[in-house]
Amino acid sequence: MTSLPEDPSPLVGEDDRDTAVQRLQEAYTKGHISHEEMDERLHQVLTAKAHGELVSALASLPEESAGHTSTVAAHSGRIQRRGAWRVPRVLKVESAFGRVHLDLSRAIIEHPVVDIELQLGSGKAKITVPRDAIVDLEGLRTGWKDSHYKPRQPSGPGGPKIRISGAMGYGRLKVRHARR
Repeated sequence: MTSLPEDPSPLVGEDDRDTAVQRLQEAYTKGHISHEEMDERLHQVLTAKAHGELVSALASLPEESAGHTSTVAAHSGRIQRRGAWRVPRVLKVESAFGRVHLDLSRAIIEHPVVDIELQLGSGKAKITVPRDAIVDLEGLRTGWKDSHYKPRQPSGPGGPKIRISGAMGYGRLKVRHARR
């Protein structure tokens, strides 16, 4: 399942474009696409004005490790994922000190349920979910401050379910739905 924003023409940012180019290069080096197909798709990515054009350039690429568990860890600093990145079925995020920002609003979500497991010591965490996503925070334990989340009313059918679990020490999780 690929989650697209409702507005078909959000502008493409440089981070989105860089992520798409990197995915194409990886697919080419692994032999999943030919040289000619790589050239065509690169041209499409580099000239894309709307987010939908990027998604169509990446749509038929083989799944990387999206069906598996991926772990993103940092002792300190910032963990950030945004743009047209492929969301794995289970994403583990570990950080002792620092900030976490996961933006799933333009991400490629191919699973009806995505589990995000947070193991955070201190620092803020922000997760932006697609407009039609359903968010479940039941499995999240917070030590200092409660999570900040206002469910979107009404939640439309067909969106992915994002289950957030794990533990946060000193910090706050803010979850919001993407705007148009």
